[in-house]
Amino acid sequence: MNVFPSPEQQAFQDSMRRFAEAELRPLARELEARDESVPADWMRRYAELGVFGINLPVAYGGQGLTNLDAVLVLEEFARISSAVAMPVFEANFGPMAVLAHFASEEMKQRLLPRVCRGELVIAVSMSEPEAGTALTDLATRARRRDGRWIVDGSKRWCSGAGHAGGYLVYVRMSDAPGAAGIGAVYVERGQAGLRFGAREELMGFRGIMTADMFFDGVEVGDENVVVPAGGFRQLMEAFDLERCGNTTMSVGIAAGALADALEYVQQRRQFGKPLVDFQAVQLKLAEMAMKVQAARLLLHHAVRGDGLPSMLDSSMAKCFANETVREVTGSAMQLLGGYGYSKQFDIERRLRDAWGWGIAGGTIDVQKINIASALVGRRFDQRR
Repeated sequence: MNVFPSPEQQAFQDSMRRFAEAELRPLARELEARDESVPADWMRRYAELGVFGINLPVAYGGQGLTNLDAVLVLEEFARISSAVAMPVFEANFGPMAVLAHFASEEMKQRLLPRVCRGELVIAVSMSEPEAGTALTDLATRARRRDGRWIVDGSKRWCSGAGHAGGYLVYVRMSDAPGAAGIGAVYVERGQAGLRFGAREELMGFRGIMTADMFFDGVEVGDENVVVPAGGFRQLMEAFDLERCGNTTMSVGIAAGALADALEYVQQRRQFGKPLVDFQAVQLKLAEMAMKVQAARLLLHHAVRGDGLPSMLDSSMAKCFANETVREVTGSAMQLLGGYGYSKQFDIERRLRDAWGWGIAGGTIDVQKINIASALVGRRFDQRR
């Protein structure tokens, strides 16, 4: 299958770029300064623009387009900032993949149209104090009692904690060890027994709410069981698409940094000529451009077709893009010199966010282990 965007997809992406460039830069700076999420009036604008549920079926309020279409749009928002792109990420990747592919028909009808209308944000709740990379060690439990599921435990590093209206929570639903006992439930903000920790203060990701979550006897009905015990493989299959969302954020940030650098070196003059006339600058620009395009092509290859991406393709794309965005934003800062280091410009924010995406959603080294595992056809036991 051709991984290059069709003329129609390219036109769609171009329209999103024009919108993002014209409308979102002031919003991005406001969210960065205040460290606040995209406000409700902008969420409605996003919904009217059709950027929520791009890859969800029309029956649930989505656009009925492909994962590639969603990637093309998300890249344009991420070129501006992670904060303005985060609602698009959440409404097309992450928990949306789990709900769209594995939730009951009743749950899809109940939740997905609200997401597409910009009325509901759903975040994923996975990591725990003792279970991050080793996710099968998670200890948060959902126990059956009087016809209900009672959730107890805690979660760490939850993007959207306290801000999102609902949470896809990975829990242990049986006494079976490891992956066999893990499933997922949907918990609404405001339910009795659910509380949030203090807001995390991170190096980057300003405008993206991150906090701990605590579950103390939170009751969940059968209608809110998304994936039962034993469904860990399904959760990870959907997570391959989330990796591609992470990849797109990295590609967008890198593309934005490259664009900033290109503009600057053609305007800034030293020794009587533009910086771009120096051969060392030309070589650096070429290296940056090649890596951004290579990361983009790996991403487009991963999301080709109608199904979920493979672990191999998504891990390759994420790993390369995570490394690329760190390198490209660092090079852009060096090219801009003091201006790149100044908070009056976007490069220093891009660089701070760049490092975060190589940690979130599975670290760079974990992606390399995934790649090796896929190549040899078996999983590696890191406990022995």
